[in-house]
Amino acid sequence: MWIVAGVALLLALAALAASRRLSRKLDALNQSYWELRYDYTRLRSQVARLDPETAQAEPPAAEPPQSATVAFVPLSAIRKKDQ
Repeated sequence: MWIVAGVALLLALAALAASRRLSRKLDALNQSYWELRYDYTRLRSQVARLDPETAQAEPPAAEPPQSATVAFVPLSAIRKKDQ
């Protein structure tokens, strides 16, 4: 019985160590992402200051089509009729 408990304890410690390693890697990856995003934004603003005509020539962000409007539909209108 003690052998099973010892093996379970060792497996739990190994899993804890692995999860901590993965957590540190995830934190480093997250930090790198935000640093790259900051650098990209900073460089894009520098380029826009150097060449303002190019910054204005960029197409605006795509907007959703306004062909259909969303209206309130009561649930009683969409429920199935009694058969």
